[in-house]
Amino acid sequence: MAVTMNDVARAAGVSLKTVSNVLNDYEFIRPATKQRVQDAIAELGYEANLTARSLRSGKTRMLGLVLSDLSAPYYAELASRLMKAAAQRGYRVLVEQSDAVGDAELNALQGPFRQLTDGLLFTPLVMDADAIAGRLGKKPLVMLGEHILDPRFDLVTMKNGEAAAALTSHLVAGGRRRIAVLGARADESAGSAGLRLNGYRSALDKAGIPFDPALVAPCEWRRDEGAAAVAGLLDRGIDFDAVFGLNDAIALGAMHELLIRGIKVPEQVAVAGFDDIDEARFASPSLTTVSPGMAEIAERSIALLIDRIEGRETAGEGVQVESGFQLQIRESAP
Repeated sequence: MAVTMNDVARAAGVSLKTVSNVLNDYEFIRPATKQRVQDAIAELGYEANLTARSLRSGKTRMLGLVLSDLSAPYYAELASRLMKAAAQRGYRVLVEQSDAVGDAELNALQGPFRQLTDGLLFTPLVMDADAIAGRLGKKPLVMLGEHILDPRFDLVTMKNGEAAAALTSHLVAGGRRRIAVLGARADESAGSAGLRLNGYRSALDKAGIPFDPALVAPCEWRRDEGAAAVAGLLDRGIDFDAVFGLNDAIALGAMHELLIRGIKVPEQVAVAGFDDIDEARFASPSLTTVSPGMAEIAERSIALLIDRIEGRETAGEGVQVESGFQLQIRESAP
């Protein structure tokens, strides 16, 4: 016979309501009482019927997270931080990878994945704002990233332009004048790449350095693409004394290519990235980069989404949040 909540309550010497409160991770339960209930659950082998509980309460205490590529170091680290921030508030996170495919984004937004969760953290790369708004439903959604900047949606993002300008100014202050940018098109102005490129251009303009489109090399935001992009610049004979990879993976790939070609970093070419992933600290030489406030992004996005779910945030318009940033000056661009 299956063990019930009543069995747990009798074994722990508490009320059925107290057992329910422990299972739902409510606050204001005395630690000793909570421990007694947990011990009884373990001893009896009680398993909560989550489906029945969610039907009664209308809540699953599950959050959805949709990212384009979990193999990208930034997204992997962000997902980990989001899960920890959610767990501290009694929620769990279900993760879906969209691979930047429209149908996958759509399914995550309105399919079974959405039904299993109380709210969604979403990083769309294909769907536009109107398509998302038309399928939003009643469950809260918080946007992550810069692909869609629309006042209808809650958004937690980073100061892309300001941070990129600060990093470029650091390179200029170190005497660099021919700074190659990897990861954008020369005419790009939107999204993460465009915003960071705009910051780079504004810093050049402030320093009186003309913008040279030949120094901008588009590539996917991966190590191999960063290596290929800097190789292309070298093979075409384009002169540069610094590389700004628009994420750390690009920068690390570029630095590898420079080093295997016998180009000294930073003596001949300085290298900098963006995101401050763990690998940046342990590269050789260690990578100068922007720390975009990943911990703050995780904490504030989880808090905003749960406040929406639990009715503490009721603003009709979307709430827009930008995290702070810091330059991490290391060996590759001192």
